[in-house]
Amino acid sequence: MSPPNPRIRTSFPYETTHEDLRIPLPDGTRLYARVWRPLTNEPVPALLEYLPYRLTDWTAPRDHQRHPWYAGHGYASVRVDVRGHGNSEGIPADPYSAVYPADGAEVVNWLAAQPWCDGKVGVFDISWGGFGSLRIAALAPEPLKAVVTVCSTDDHYDNDVHYMGGSALAVDMHAWAATMLAFVARPPDPQYVGEAWRDMWLGRLEEVQPFIHTWLAHRTRDDYWKPSSVREDYGAISAPVLAVGGWHDPYRDTVLRLVEHLPADRVRGLIGPWSHQYPDRGLPPGPAIGFLQETLRWWDHWLKGRETGALDVPLLRAYVSDSHPPATVYETLPGRWVGEPAWPSPYVTTVTYQLGGAPVLVRSPMHTGVDAGRFLPFGDDADLPPDQREEDGRSVCFEFAVAEETWVLGRPRVRLRLTSDAPRGQVIARVCDVAPDGSSTLVTRGVLNLSARLGRDRSVPWPPGATEDVTFELTGIGHAFPPGHRIRLAVSSAYWPWIWPEPGSAAGLTLAPAGSALELPVRTRQSADILFEEPEQADPLGVNFPATLEEPRPARLAVRDVAKGEWRLEVDPRYGGTRVYPDGLEFTEDALETYTIQERDPLSARTRSDWSIRLHRPDLMWDTTVRTRSEIGCDGADFVTSDEVICTEGGEVVFHRTWEKRVPRNP
Repeated sequence: MSPPNPRIRTSFPYETTHEDLRIPLPDGTRLYARVWRPLTNEPVPALLEYLPYRLTDWTAPRDHQRHPWYAGHGYASVRVDVRGHGNSEGIPADPYSAVYPADGAEVVNWLAAQPWCDGKVGVFDISWGGFGSLRIAALAPEPLKAVVTVCSTDDHYDNDVHYMGGSALAVDMHAWAATMLAFVARPPDPQYVGEAWRDMWLGRLEEVQPFIHTWLAHRTRDDYWKPSSVREDYGAISAPVLAVGGWHDPYRDTVLRLVEHLPADRVRGLIGPWSHQYPDRGLPPGPAIGFLQETLRWWDHWLKGRETGALDVPLLRAYVSDSHPPATVYETLPGRWVGEPAWPSPYVTTVTYQLGGAPVLVRSPMHTGVDAGRFLPFGDDADLPPDQREEDGRSVCFEFAVAEETWVLGRPRVRLRLTSDAPRGQVIARVCDVAPDGSSTLVTRGVLNLSARLGRDRSVPWPPGATEDVTFELTGIGHAFPPGHRIRLAVSSAYWPWIWPEPGSAAGLTLAPAGSALELPVRTRQSADILFEEPEQADPLGVNFPATLEEPRPARLAVRDVAKGEWRLEVDPRYGGTRVYPDGLEFTEDALETYTIQERDPLSARTRSDWSIRLHRPDLMWDTTVRTRSEIGCDGADFVTSDEVICTEGGEVVFHRTWEKRVPRNP
C-alpha cells in the first residue's frame, strides 16, 4: 500500500494572515522573516523555524505546508533566514559559528516581546535548522518553552556530513561543502529588498570562503567541533525536546542519545522508516504519519498548558521494519511500532554472535561502497542501497542462521581482532538480511578509522604488524529478521565514495575470527498499540514545474572503465530543477557530483561537484546566475582542493574567484 497523500486542510479554528518583516539584532543587522498569524485579539505563542535556505523561494513550498497550518491552530508561526542568507542582511558565517545560535536566541527574545505574542516561544526545524534549534535551546533564552528537532545531529564531528568513525566522508563532506558554496553565493531578491540587493550580494561574495578547507583541516573531534555539538553538554538544554528521525536518515542516532541523556519528563523520541524528510510529506519510504498533529500536541502541552497526552506516550516510539527485498526505493515498508519506557530499553538484550574460522585477509577493492546508496536520502528513486551481493563479494562475510524471528532495535556493535602492516587504514562493517534466494538487503553499517580506535579526539597510528582488538558501533536500526533468513556480517577495508581511503589501505587487514564477534540489540517480539493520525497539511503554495525537452539524467550512474580499472559514480542530487513561483520568480538549479577511483589505488580518489543556479524575474528585468566548481584529490600527504565561483548579472560577470589549497591529511 502506498503512503497516504497528505490531506489538504483549507479550514482551521482560526482565520490567518501573513506578513514579511525584518527582525533587528543588537548589532544592527536585520533578518528577513515571514510571519503567519491567527486573526485574534489575544496574544498567542510563537513558533520559530530558522535556517539559511531562503524562505522566499527554496523552502517556500515546504514552509507553506506547515506555517499556515500552525497559524490556523492558534500560533504565530515564523520563518526566518539566518544572517547573510536569502534576504537577510549581514555576511554568511561558518555553519557552526556561535553567531547563528546567538542570533537565534535574540530572535526568540524579540518574538516574545511582540504584542501579538504571549511571551512563549517554540523552536522547530529539520536538518541544519534542527540542530540549530538544539543549539538555541542550549543557550536557554527564557521565552523558549519547547523544541521539535527533526533529522538533526547532536554531534557535528561524528554524526554529520563530515566524518564517520574518525574517517573523512568523501560523499557528503565534499558534496555539502560544494552545495553550500553555491548556496551562499546566491543573491538577495530585489522583489523583497529593493535596490540594495546588488550591494548586499557583492558584499557577501567578497567574504565567501569554501567551508571544505576548515572541515578537512580538523580531522579529529577538537575545539572546532565541540562547541557546536550539544552532545558535549546535554544538561544545557532545559526546554522540553521532541526528537524525530528516520531509519534511513544518517542522523537517527541523535534521537537515541537525546532520549537517553535528557530528563524523561522533558523528552520524547520518535523514529520511523523515513528518509531525510518531515514524516508528513509522503515521500518514500513510508508510512507517513500525521506529524503536524503530533507536534501540535507537543506545542499545546508546553506552550498553552493543555492536557494533550504529549507525555503519556512511551519515551521512545520506534518502527521495526519487516524483512524486505533489496530496492533503491520503497513506497512504504511493512512493520510495526514499538514503545520503549526507557532508553536503553528493558526490552532489549544484547545477543553475541561469535565469528568463526581461520584468520582471513580483508583486502577490498577501492570501489567497494559503490552500492552504498545516498548518504542523505531524500526519497528519490535511486537513494537507497541496491542488492548487496556484489558488495558482499568484495568483503569478507560471516553468516548466522535465523531460527526464529529476531527483532533488532538499537545500535549493533562489532568486536574485531585485527592485524595491520600499515599505520593508517579503516574497517567497515555491514549487517545484511540474506533471503533464501540469496538476495542481500543492507540493514545497517558502521566505520572505524584505525587511527581513531582510542577515541575520536586523537589520531594514533597503528603500530605496523601489531594485533589489536577494536570495538565500534553501527548506526541504529529497527529491523525484523524472519526465520529461514541469514544474518550476514560483511567486513571490508574500503567503502568509496562514503569513506575517503587512507593512503595505506590497499594492503588490507588480517581479521582473526576467534577474537571477533557481532553484538545485536535484540528486542522482545511485542508490538505496541501506537496509532497516528493521517498526514495533514495546509493548502500548497502553487509552484509550477515547467516541462522541458531535456532527457533527465540518471539519479545515480556507475561507470566502469575495465581497461583502466577505474570506477566513476555520477550523482544528480535532484534538489529542484526548474520551477516558477506565484510571485513570478523563475528559479533553475542543476547539480552533478562525480566520484572517481581506481580499484587498487587509494591515492586515485577524486571528487567533483558542479552547480548552476539561475534566478530570473522577467518583470524586473533581473537575471542572475551562480556557477560553481569544487574538486578534491589527494596524495599521500595532503588533500588537494580546487574551488571556483562565477556570478553573472544580465550575462555580465560580476564576480569570479578561484581557490587552490593543500590541506594536510594528518595534521
